[in-house]
Amino acid sequence: MGLGNIGLPGILLIAIVVLVLFGRGKISSLMGEVGKGITSFKKGVADGDKEAEADKAAARDAASGDEAPSKTETDKDRA
Repeated sequence: MGLGNIGLPGILLIAIVVLVLFGRGKISSLMGEVGKGITSFKKGVADGDKEAEADKAAARDAASGDEAPSKTETDKDRA
């Protein structure tokens, strides 16, 4: 008997046992934490994509000779 033979009745039984053991409040707080983790992961991926695009744009600008001042140079000019 492998895991491929569980079926719907087995999954329902497992869900009921988990619900009885942990309670509805504990499971809902756990799902909330999972949701926050997924949201944080998606935000991190999006930020990584933005950084990669910025790096590509900087590399293109450097290759074409139109190098823009770096952020640190701009901050020094303001001071």
